[in-house]
Amino acid sequence: MREIILDTETTGLDPKSGHRIIEIGALEMINKVLTGKSFHYYLNPQRDVPFEAFQIHGISTDFLRDKPKFVEIAESFLEFVKGGRLVIHNAGFDLNFLNYELSLLKLPSLDNLAVVDTLQLAKKAFPGARNNLDALCKRFKIDNSHRQFHGALKDAELLSEVYIELTGGRQVKLDISLTSEVELLNAGKGNLDLTTLNFKTSPPTAEEIALHQEFIKKIPNNLWPS
Repeated sequence: MREIILDTETTGLDPKSGHRIIEIGALEMINKVLTGKSFHYYLNPQRDVPFEAFQIHGISTDFLRDKPKFVEIAESFLEFVKGGRLVIHNAGFDLNFLNYELSLLKLPSLDNLAVVDTLQLAKKAFPGARNNLDALCKRFKIDNSHRQFHGALKDAELLSEVYIELTGGRQVKLDISLTSEVELLNAGKGNLDLTTLNFKTSPPTAEEIALHQEFIKKIPNNLWPS
């Protein structure tokens, strides 16, 4: 299954009040494994970034002056998310902004895509608890020490780990040095060579051999030597 882990940063809380998206970060995940494909842009909002928003994400008006406008990346964004299931923390907020920006350009909304809201998943799993991204990272022991400010791409990276934990953890937890091969298999990109896996084995004990020999003697016309 192809999923897109998505986050945005904005100048404020409501696009209808004139606020705009200033950063989009998205990561492709297939069968719960990140593929390495990403979509990331800082965007010129064509307005000032309020100080209150700057305190949250650390992105200034001056930094954004030479960045592309949403119209310049809109088509490539739609192509990146096409056919995927969106995974977003507090999805209503990001979708509200994205659909508003798309509507200004008369482009299709994201309403036809399936969406997983990890905030709702967390509320069901941990009712009454704090379920923001920092709290979930702490609960699942995910290192977020580099998150001094919010950031769309780094938050999408953290969210990908949180999402895996919220949906049962990784299915493949082998103590081997061939993680890349396992990930390729999970992503449908390769065949896992089982002959390369270093499984631990131990020879049978004398007691086990004796019990086995007694067992096969009881089998009529068995094909195994006693």
